Amino acid sequence: MATEEPRYYDVRHLAGTSTHIDIENGTIESAGQSFADTAIVRALGATGWGMVAIDNFSEAGKSGMMQAVADALALSKVTGERVELADVKTGVLPVPAIKEDPREVSLEEKTEILSSIESAARIPGIVNTRARYIESEGTVWFMNSSGNEYQYESLRSGYSILAVAGRGGEMQQARESEHAITGLNIRHKEEKGREAAERALLLLDAAPARGGTMNAVLDPELAGVFAHEAIGHASEGDLVKEGVSVIKGMIGQQIANSVVSIVDDPTLPEFGFMPVDAEGSAVKRTEIIKNGVLINYLHSRETLAAVGDGEAGHARAEGNSSPIVRMSNTFIENGDATMDEILEGCKTGILLKGSRGGQVDPGRGVFQFNAEYGYLIEDGEQRGMVRDVSLSGDILTTMHNIALCGTDRKMTPGYCGKGGQSVPVTDGAPHILLRNAVVGGRHA
Repeated sequence: MATEEPRYYDVRHLAGTSTHIDIENGTIESAGQSFADTAIVRALGATGWGMVAIDNFSEAGKSGMMQAVADALALSKVTGERVELADVKTGVLPVPAIKEDPREVSLEEKTEILSSIESAARIPGIVNTRARYIESEGTVWFMNSSGNEYQYESLRSGYSILAVAGRGGEMQQARESEHAITGLNIRHKEEKGREAAERALLLLDAAPARGGTMNAVLDPELAGVFAHEAIGHASEGDLVKEGVSVIKGMIGQQIANSVVSIVDDPTLPEFGFMPVDAEGSAVKRTEIIKNGVLINYLHSRETLAAVGDGEAGHARAEGNSSPIVRMSNTFIENGDATMDEILEGCKTGILLKGSRGGQVDPGRGVFQFNAEYGYLIEDGEQRGMVRDVSLSGDILTTMHNIALCGTDRKMTPGYCGKGGQSVPVTDGAPHILLRNAVVGGRHA
């Protein structure tokens, strides 16, 4: 009897090092490295995927790889859903140049540099500080049964500093962070520690925000979080395929004000940069919304075949996990409004700044985000600082209520969790004016 062959298989190998440093209140809590040499092997059988991980892949060699393909094919027989894969373009973009290679800086020196940032945050009134540095570097090698093969170097690093201010039993916190793909980025960043500390102290004196429905101006960080969480996730092809996206079946429809265009672009040299996706598909700029009209979903090869209406090149994976549809660098395009015009258009309302996370249900189409702080807007002028403020609402209603987009787009790097995996991303936007926003706070 003939041996069954997979309809398709691919192998993705990651070999590299991860570095972490944690400092709390002047004490080095941990500093170390971990190593990876793992491959993930997927095989597509008659009814679905099978997947096998190979540790110490460099020692396993080709014989070990082909045995893993056979093992993955055997596992695929227990899956019950027929899978088709769309044909895609291939190709790998060049990786951005590195300014200072962190691999050439010792762990001891990195720890000293991070300590200087943490020390700068320990000013009078601050009761707790925590600084963290993370770095990952390595080589990614990919090949599949269609003859597509590539290899590239990957390097990311970043830090965060958290300062907690306390007075009379009350506490407020502020955080600064930076992440990059172009090398070491913690030198001469002591001012970021001071900024976090000073803002935490200011928040102790800020008044609690009054909640209600009002005009709101969102700063680039919070507006970028909205673009990512509320629209970006809803546009991911797996959620569309599963029927848990509020924008399923809406390609070609006006789902936002015409001033709104939202893009996911893996090619930008930002923290979410991808030279190629985790399935070997070429990446490119993908417009999700153009002038208020939904024109594309984000896809893997599997979801593109199942759903259509969009672009592949958006499959990503953390480590030796299976690729799933993910965003990369997601942002609201610049408009043509100045900041003065946005404030004047707001008249009376609130300016929301920063993000402390939140929740979104892309299926029901609702969201709730917490801003780090805000400022009252009165007669088109920025006034006093407020705290404990949030933004919530219906995704599509909110998209139509975006009245103005500024010219000052800023990109904010971070990490996105989905399906138990966390991958580096960047969110961005200019300042935007939102009419009839539902702002949470202390109600009058």
